[in-house]
Amino acid sequence: MIVERAVFTHADTPAYARADISADAAEPVPPACRELTAVLFDDGPAEAHSRWRKIISTEPFRFRSDLRTEERWELSYARLRAFNEEIQDPEELARDPRGLAAMHEWAAVVDGALATVAGIHYNLFLGSLVDDKTTERDLGSFLRLERTGTFLCTERAHGNDAAALETTAVYDRRADGFVLHTPNEGARKYMPNTSPAGGPKSAVVAARLLVDGRDLGVFLFLTPLTDENGPLPGITVESLPERIGSPVDHCVTSFDRVRLPRTALIQGPHGRLLTDGALHSAVGSPRKRFLLAIGRVTAGKLSMSASTLGGCRAALAIAVRYSGTRHISGPTAGVRVPLSAHRSHHSRLLKSLAGAYAMTFLHRAVTEAWVSHEPAERDRVERLVAVAKGWITWRARAITIEARERCGARALFPVNGLAEFPANADGAITAEGDNLAIWCKAGAEMIFGYTPDEPSADRTEASRTPNALRDPSFLRDLLAEAERRWHHRARLNLRSGPSGDSLGRWNNASGAALELVETHATLQAADAFITALESVPHTATRALLRDLCALFLLDAIAPRAAELLADGHLDAAQVRALPDITELLTSRLAPHLALLAEAFAVPEEHLADLPMLTAT
Repeated sequence: MIVERAVFTHADTPAYARADISADAAEPVPPACRELTAVLFDDGPAEAHSRWRKIISTEPFRFRSDLRTEERWELSYARLRAFNEEIQDPEELARDPRGLAAMHEWAAVVDGALATVAGIHYNLFLGSLVDDKTTERDLGSFLRLERTGTFLCTERAHGNDAAALETTAVYDRRADGFVLHTPNEGARKYMPNTSPAGGPKSAVVAARLLVDGRDLGVFLFLTPLTDENGPLPGITVESLPERIGSPVDHCVTSFDRVRLPRTALIQGPHGRLLTDGALHSAVGSPRKRFLLAIGRVTAGKLSMSASTLGGCRAALAIAVRYSGTRHISGPTAGVRVPLSAHRSHHSRLLKSLAGAYAMTFLHRAVTEAWVSHEPAERDRVERLVAVAKGWITWRARAITIEARERCGARALFPVNGLAEFPANADGAITAEGDNLAIWCKAGAEMIFGYTPDEPSADRTEASRTPNALRDPSFLRDLLAEAERRWHHRARLNLRSGPSGDSLGRWNNASGAALELVETHATLQAADAFITALESVPHTATRALLRDLCALFLLDAIAPRAAELLADGHLDAAQVRALPDITELLTSRLAPHLALLAEAFAVPEEHLADLPMLTAT
């Protein structure tokens, strides 16, 4: 049977596609580009992103690919000190999730390792200290970066089950202090940046607090690690093999009865150790106390997501720039055309750009939810942060791989600035909670602890036409229908699992639960995208962003079309029209490929350092 294609006329074409909005001879930066940049980076204090962008445009952050691993370690710490010189109040930065996220986004553009060590120092280490309002400490050496902070939680035998870690801190009543000890090989702290690189370091160490033989659960302890001469007495630091991606001085660290003062214990609502050895806590469960003690990991998830956002946007900026400067033989002898002229090339980049915009808008919305949430909403918002972290970092890896492939063999060489981005995303996928583990936790919670939106109103006659597939609101509602279906299926699968076998019941439901989480994340991104595009003041730019949003949503709807058809939310003509609508949007967006990437505002100073973009 021959299926007719959907037919669209000039009247269906928005103003932006009939006129050139990507150039203005009177202005060096096109107005539409400025509008897109504003909507991408307007997520709080206006100076946050522009300040970090300006910093990474300076000489200390110029791209370097000619250094050995150890030299790159030192360069990352030198850049960290350069960052610190520009920060008026490091304590305030540690309290500011928006500022921390912005710092990660821009640091990752030029140096993935810098994003890592900066996040550890300002968020996990310094943030844990400033959150403790019960103890007076002199933080001056950390604020001035005379000592760099690191965070030691994960152990060789305990990763995603960190609540079961085995490092101990025994309370010594006579000395009114603690004895920090690594009892076995499996309890050695795994992968913290504790080498001598970057100068003296201190750590916040997660250890099991033991008082008179009683296990009070896991707490954090401020612990000096090294000085100018290396590890301090009782501390062993062993370098790990070089990892993929931007190099960080990862090590295995252990403690042999290291004595700490009482002030080493980081306290708060999760627990205060009284002078008689009793524990006063507002939280009854040791596991909940541990989660509160390491509460900085949630801001860390936002930061990890932000670093991959910065990386994938930079990768796309490079790939799009290359697609316009790299010319190949055209269809006619003697004619050469840019790579971007080919639909097979620019369609993939446009799909990735649509994803990167959606990821950015989702991150903005989730960060705002974390900053403004009420105490009663904490569990829900923490889950949202975890869901977004998995969705963003997995997509960032896919986008950076696509960008690398679109640049061919040249992009395999680190000197051209693309090769490390996928591996850096790999690191973020595992850090601050492995993606699959945190999505399993989120899925289990959502089966009975989450209620999807109510079904949208009855479909109008207009929603039964192929044209509806260009409407982001209609496509968003289709995603909501898919979310409801996976939620229902996950609940049924859990209830129908083997009786009396909790693991068996979860295994029966886990596939549907993970699909629920993925669909939920995509739906949250769709809502954030639609909200963002509606804030754009000018009609032509808003129409451009609307088409990009529709392209993103069509990519999400296509693999779900069969079930949406079966449930009556799409009809056969609409399913058949999906490829045609995608082609239409791609053809309309193609002339604005460079504009959409330029709006990411990757510094020209960085792009100019990449031989692939400057070679004739």
